[in-house]
Amino acid sequence: TWDSGIGTRDSGIGNRESGVGLLMLSSFLAALGFGRTEGPVNARVPDPESRVPIPVEVETFVVRGVPVELRNGRPDIATADVIQRLEESLALIGQYQPWRLKHLQCDIRAIRVERYACRGAFSPSERVVITELTFLARRDISAAPVASSILHEGVHARVHAMTEYLALRGGVFPGARDSAHEERLCRRAELAFGEALPGELGVPVIERALASLQLDDVGVAPRVDWTEAQRRIDEVDRGAM
Repeated sequence: TWDSGIGTRDSGIGNRESGVGLLMLSSFLAALGFGRTEGPVNARVPDPESRVPIPVEVETFVVRGVPVELRNGRPDIATADVIQRLEESLALIGQYQPWRLKHLQCDIRAIRVERYACRGAFSPSERVVITELTFLARRDISAAPVASSILHEGVHARVHAMTEYLALRGGVFPGARDSAHEERLCRRAELAFGEALPGELGVPVIERALASLQLDDVGVAPRVDWTEAQRRIDEVDRGAM
């Protein structure tokens, strides 16, 4: 049977090769707001390709079947602690929504851990989910918010993979996407994940997702001044040295 893979346990992008299957997939995405001509892909969300990263040695790992590229230029943050938290986070996804972990293994090339201006982002051209270094180093929160952030970016990756699938097979999906609709799709996925977690573990995930879903289009998918964001990161890092 054909399955979109969004909100389901099917790790495939689509299983029918027929034009009917492609039309169903295109219609499904259009109903979510993708394919509208309101702006370029992810017009309001952080663009990980618009900034120049500070050169830092890259360490590579494999965590729960996902390749990891880690750039740690902070002497006050132990790489082992960061990898441990990443392991805990992916373990939560694998335990409570295993199809989401399968999607990550299928849809992205790697998770990149580095200093960044927000908790996470997805780089379509690289097929990389970015997870912020200091976010992983925090111990005043559990692994659940980290897992939720990774899952959120994984939904962006899934949508991108689905549109690529359509393009390669001559689908009718237009090139532009509505970034606010896409963000709400990711937030709904976070909400479902939080509701799947036991007891108090899911509370902060649910609260953050519900709050985000109440925002207007600009609020849910804000524009970012990357120059100012990088300046603030550099200021914080200088203070940590």
